[in-house]
Amino acid sequence: MISMLEGSKAVAEAVRLCRPNLVCAYPITPQTHIVEELARMVADGRMHAGYVLAESEFGAASIVLGGSAVGGRAYTATSSQGLLLMTEVMFNIAGLRLPVVMTCANRAVSAPINIWNDQQDAVSIRDSGWIQLFVEDNQEALDTHIQAFRIAEQLMIPVMVCMDGFVLTHTVEPVELPAQEKVDSFLPPYKPSYRLDPDDPFTMGAMVGPDAYMETRYNMHNDMMEARTLIEQVARDYEAEFGRWHGGMIETYDTEGADIVLVSMGSLLGTMRDAIDELRREGLKVGLLKIRCFRPFPMNAVHDALQGIEVVGVIEKDISLGLEGTLCSEMRSAFCGEESPDISSFVMGLGGRDIKIDEIKQVARDLANNPSCRVEFRGLNEEVVMGDER
Repeated sequence: MISMLEGSKAVAEAVRLCRPNLVCAYPITPQTHIVEELARMVADGRMHAGYVLAESEFGAASIVLGGSAVGGRAYTATSSQGLLLMTEVMFNIAGLRLPVVMTCANRAVSAPINIWNDQQDAVSIRDSGWIQLFVEDNQEALDTHIQAFRIAEQLMIPVMVCMDGFVLTHTVEPVELPAQEKVDSFLPPYKPSYRLDPDDPFTMGAMVGPDAYMETRYNMHNDMMEARTLIEQVARDYEAEFGRWHGGMIETYDTEGADIVLVSMGSLLGTMRDAIDELRREGLKVGLLKIRCFRPFPMNAVHDALQGIEVVGVIEKDISLGLEGTLCSEMRSAFCGEESPDISSFVMGLGGRDIKIDEIKQVARDLANNPSCRVEFRGLNEEVVMGDER
């Protein structure tokens, strides 16, 4: 069934279809509509789950940790400062191997205070041990949440689904809702291999000293690396069952015969596809690489997708201050020990600033004229930079 839905409500419908036992969150813009809709579903009897309104994001993360530890299917959502407040518990959830699913409605982080979209919040927590999947549109957001529960519960690794705040969460698009019986077939009831149980007690998260701690991180790292195969397989299984494909770890667009490839993740990809269509009509051979999975990073897939490409421009809505855009650094890792294409970092759209199609086209043209590696901010207001506006 196709419905016109705001992105937040599409996510709420996806979560409902996954039959969680526990939903817990603290509202923060632009995530609020997701958990507001889930609370309404519980109140109206459309979803049979425990719903807890926490007193903070730290509390919300702690509550879903506990709900998952006792064997429940658990879900939460947050944004920006809320995600950063959860940081301590995020590491705990991953370290305890609890398959929590979270939506991150991507938003700029303070200070200064900004409630609009960029992706700094999610990339700042990339090392916590969570799988991170970035979505391009609201249909992909719905479909990816269903996939996320299956991935998390098969691997016992938590999954974060990242969707651009306001750009997707507050935008109405046509979305196809799958039937409940098909989702039930794709995502069977969660049966944990271990859980806290007073009738069969054991310790979870015990003290580990120098003799064993490094081995726990080694095992987590190996399992994250092996997760790449399952993420790809679940996407294929979803396509076979529901007829929709959004990419596995990555997706390519017009890269065949391209001289330049632009790279990004999230909602900007739609605008970039239009820019590439126009550039192709102008005679410039430009392709697109969509990064769908940021953690674990798809090094092998990126390497293979860019074979024979000499010039790459990474357009991203985050910055590792003092270095470059974070995704650009990740891209370089795919070519460790061998000749790499010239990979440039273009930081754009921070704090919700529009990235226009002509700006994307200009990046490609500039790379055609000067392919050398560089780090650039694009779309700056020079008056603000020089301090003429306060």
